[in-house]
Amino acid sequence: MTDKPEETPIQRALRLKNEKIAARPKPPRGGKFQREQAAAAHASSKSKPWMSR
Repeated sequence: MTDKPEETPIQRALRLKNEKIAARPKPPRGGKFQREQAAAAHASSKSKPWMSR
């Protein structure tokens, strides 16, 4: 614990968790993949009329 002595164990755990999340590979942005995701989300909402405004 040489990085921050005033850091509580909970704060340290949260920081490590956030660093691990940030280090994960990101899903590709834009292009075909994003269009497919948007189309899949749109298609699944058709069967849920209560989700629309």
